[in-house]
Amino acid sequence: MARSATVSQRRRSSTHESFLRHKGFLFLKVAVFVCVAAVAAYFFQHARPRPGGGTPLGYFLGTVGAGLIVWLALLGVRKRAVSSGHYSLKAWVSAHVYLGLSLIVIATLHTGFQFGWNVHTLAYGLMLLVIASGAIGVWAYVALPARLSENRGETTRKQMLAQIQSLDELIHEAAQGFPRDTAAIVRISLEQTDIGGGFWRRLFEDYRDCANLRALREIEAAQRTAGAHEAKALGEVAVLMRRKGDALGLARRQMHITALLEAWLFVHVPATFALLAALTVHIVSVFAYW
Repeated sequence: MARSATVSQRRRSSTHESFLRHKGFLFLKVAVFVCVAAVAAYFFQHARPRPGGGTPLGYFLGTVGAGLIVWLALLGVRKRAVSSGHYSLKAWVSAHVYLGLSLIVIATLHTGFQFGWNVHTLAYGLMLLVIASGAIGVWAYVALPARLSENRGETTRKQMLAQIQSLDELIHEAAQGFPRDTAAIVRISLEQTDIGGGFWRRLFEDYRDCANLRALREIEAAQRTAGAHEAKALGEVAVLMRRKGDALGLARRQMHITALLEAWLFVHVPATFALLAALTVHIVSVFAYW
């Protein structure tokens, strides 16, 4: 019974453990060891006029780096398989992050700090781009979920949309009996409001042309010149539109944060495929002229 409780406690601890802290930063330690070993081997080798990719160590580091790049690119395939323990997805992602960073050291030493306008340097540059975009992705998955939770509070996405729909119904009811031109303004809010929009709109949270905001401004302008009775009715609609604006703001911030979580992939994934292509050309060209 006690053993079962201990196992259960370990599983809960593992579930709540960040992929960055997996197994007490196991893969960070592995990555640091690999980098230190590579640096030590580089500076203690005897290569003249200077060490580079054409030396035995250069070929070895190039092989290790190429193998790591291919293995790191397989993360997308690994995500489709479910397992636990040493080969869990969390362990794989942790290794992906830290061993991916170690590539900066391994690949740089492989080049021997020799760069030029060629496919070899292109592959190196693409590798740095993939690593940089991956680092942004790590930040996104560590920081943004907390912002998502903080923004929505106890409100679910479904409840946010239901609240906006409910406010639309209240606005529609409050606008009954309005003159045709005023009713047309209200319809702008009811029929033309775009809650989210396309990816770039959500990413930059650009809603300056929000239909509900335009309608609200026109209602407020009409309210200033209307008679007492009409002004009161317009005021009620304006209050509802402001509440709708607040609800839209909450939903749009949620979509903005989600777009931030997705944005880095628009660079990371295409750059990874470009890197694999450049790496293939790099390897073939090296052995073609070996």
